Amino acid sequence: MMLIEKTVVPPEALPIAEFRDHLRLGTGFADLGAGDAALLAYLRAAIAAIEMRTAKVLMQHEFMVTLEGWREERAQPLPVAPVSAIGEVRLRDAAGFALVVAPTRYRLVPDISRPRLQAIGGCLPGVPSDGRAEIDFTAGFGPAWSDLPVDLAQAVFLLAAQYYELRHEGIGGAQAIPFGVMALIEPWRTVRVLGGRA
Repeated sequence: MMLIEKTVVPPEALPIAEFRDHLRLGTGFADLGAGDAALLAYLRAAIAAIEMRTAKVLMQHEFMVTLEGWREERAQPLPVAPVSAIGEVRLRDAAGFALVVAPTRYRLVPDISRPRLQAIGGCLPGVPSDGRAEIDFTAGFGPAWSDLPVDLAQAVFLLAAQYYELRHEGIGGAQAIPFGVMALIEPWRTVRVLGGRA
């Protein structure tokens, strides 16, 4: 399985001004643009770290997952949540030719922990030998920062603030995620048992 981000969250959707206020930084300085670029980088790094720990996509954007075969004949769990839409499902053969699966053959089963692609009226179509399946989907709590649950938004600010405070020590100085951040994200972590099977 390989998960690919097809789009990224645009900079204007991220709360740079709010994060600057959180850090109690001044405004009106000549190098404000350079400072905002650094704050944006810390926010993106914190978001990525929290998404990796929770398997939750914080802000909505597009993904593609490629699979060599289905986990189950009737359903395929998706690797992140929450998923709001399935864009397209393709079966690609060894030569690279892609066949688009009709949307009437599957549906999205939304779930905050384990969303899945579910077959309608039978099994998912077979993946070609030496080929793969590709699923395009949209994941995230929403397109705006205000769509995030409050605890996850606060966790991002706390972790990004730590990255900011340790900026002169290099990324290696960041060490483990602080206890306060872990406490905020713990309820959102997906517990995987039985190899991810239901």
